[in-house]
Amino acid sequence: MVGGYRRLGEELLDQLPGPPPISAFCSYVGTAGCFLGVSRALAGALPALHRAVVEPGESAVLSGGPPGIHHIEGGGIGHRPPQLDPADYDEALAVPEARAFETARQPRVPRAYFPGPQPAPTSQPPIDIARRLGPGHRVVTIQVDSGLKYLTSQLYP
Repeated sequence: MVGGYRRLGEELLDQLPGPPPISAFCSYVGTAGCFLGVSRALAGALPALHRAVVEPGESAVLSGGPPGIHHIEGGGIGHRPPQLDPADYDEALAVPEARAFETARQPRVPRAYFPGPQPAPTSQPPIDIARRLGPGHRVVTIQVDSGLKYLTSQLYP
């Protein structure tokens, strides 16, 4: 799985050549396969890459919090994914479920962006990282799911 996602990181390098180079990669973590594959490919070419994982605030284990119950599918499994070592990322960001769902519900017509609950937590953290890094930096994230299959779920009452 990690090897398969490595190609996605290589595509990002091909499609987003510098300047500026990619300064940071931020992704929601489930099994960590996508995060590890992409971040390893990027870090191989960009040693100064900042790597940030995103998880539900209600089960912020990677951020040092306790496991808990949440409704964001695909991540926040209550323990560190077996293949994800703390050395694999530089920062863990916890996003509360309410904020993720609110982000997913916001209209995104100008950008044709319609996230499900899983990618919604990664909508704001890359912007926060970019503000921290300042002008001249590029932050990349991946939105791995759309909102289509959630139209009849609790996400859209």
